[in-house]
Amino acid sequence: MESFEIQEYIKNRSVKKDGCCSDPSALFESTDFVGLCDQIKTAFFSEWEKEENAKSVLDIQKRAIIGYQKETAYFKDRIETLVRGKGAERTPFPEWYSDLVDGIYHENWGLAGVGEWFGPGYAHSSSAKIIGERIYFMVEGRMVLKPQRIAKARKEQLIRAFLLLNPEERLDKTYHETYLLDGTRVTIFTEPMAKKGQDAIVFRRYIIPILSFEEQARRRTIPKEAIPLFRHMVRIGFNVVFLGAVRTAKTTFLTTWQSYEDPALEGVMVETDPEIPLHMILPEAPILQLLADGQELLRISKSLLRSDADYFILAEARDGIALNTAVKIAGKGTKRMKLTFHSGDPNQFPLEAADEIVQATGGDLTMTMRRVASGFDYLFHFIQLTDKREKRLKSINEMNCDEKGIIRMRTVCTYDVVEDSWTFFETEGIRQQTYASESDPASWHKMQSSLRELIVASPIANPNADEEGCGTV
Repeated sequence: MESFEIQEYIKNRSVKKDGCCSDPSALFESTDFVGLCDQIKTAFFSEWEKEENAKSVLDIQKRAIIGYQKETAYFKDRIETLVRGKGAERTPFPEWYSDLVDGIYHENWGLAGVGEWFGPGYAHSSSAKIIGERIYFMVEGRMVLKPQRIAKARKEQLIRAFLLLNPEERLDKTYHETYLLDGTRVTIFTEPMAKKGQDAIVFRRYIIPILSFEEQARRRTIPKEAIPLFRHMVRIGFNVVFLGAVRTAKTTFLTTWQSYEDPALEGVMVETDPEIPLHMILPEAPILQLLADGQELLRISKSLLRSDADYFILAEARDGIALNTAVKIAGKGTKRMKLTFHSGDPNQFPLEAADEIVQATGGDLTMTMRRVASGFDYLFHFIQLTDKREKRLKSINEMNCDEKGIIRMRTVCTYDVVEDSWTFFETEGIRQQTYASESDPASWHKMQSSLRELIVASPIANPNADEEGCGTV
């Protein structure tokens, strides 16, 4: 039964329209949880049948599943009244629900067995999945199969509910993406993209509650000793790229870096998805937050290039259009730029980025690589360890393109997985030094002092000794 298809339910339901529905409590005959859920659902639809405006009922259900408290309370308050009317308060309910009312709500109109993931017990879980009838939660860095299951019809109902959040979405599409009120991203895969019987719903959220270098160091994502170095780099305003695979803390570190930015500066952030709430992180900063991707980004790129903003953020450079926009803005001399990009090898970033740009906009690959290398100063590469809760800064690379057009990568920091330790090395970029000395000489001096302290404490040999070797692209 599709709970969002009210009229179809009313037409086909087995409860007779003989007046017995005027007293919803008269419908209750079972103290079994499943039976009780079904009877309360029948009572709700019996009441809704009398509603003149079916659309208002749909809106209530839609807003409830998004996460609006008022609409959720509408369901739960009425469920509680109906349960009391039956005297069914002691009905046993599944252990994954917080109470009987919560269970009935989620079984009928909420998130079914996934509702537990949104409770306080899983506040630090970054993702949940429904695959077929199975439900998984991320627990301590691993996907754990939960005891609850979801029936095919109930999952289809849930998918329809999520699709109502985006009216422009077509039911015949096999891939959908939407967002709940708390920022949780919901990705849906249906047949034939998903195998028969394996339709999937993926829930993903960001869970770092404290955006600070100290918190990142506490989690061992970065070395605590490097916090002063990073603070000076933010003050100077280098153009930085955060690289890594999916779920390696790229976006989290970008957001942390941004939280140290001068709130008096004007910024523009372009995202493909509404993931970073800068208006909450820097509530007083004049930052324009835009949602654009692909052709929409291409359409506004000229306006971005004419903008007088102090810096730009491209929260996830997914394609050549986004990368080309970033490189063009950097080519104007704009500093303090920040972007994330999926890449497993910093040395390949100029090639990978240039290849995306050339495929999207045309041009010469070699020249585009040089533009990329000239536009950004430092690449921060992140990885995820076997324990998926553990993220690490794998390396920092200083990127330059010299007067001969040779792209050079110089290692500033590298991480040893076995020793779980970082080693630091000297910088040498003339472009970075010139910019920093002119824009903030005091912070540049402090940055170099912090780096020298880190180098002294580092145990291994300098990988940059062979300048014509691995340090050269």
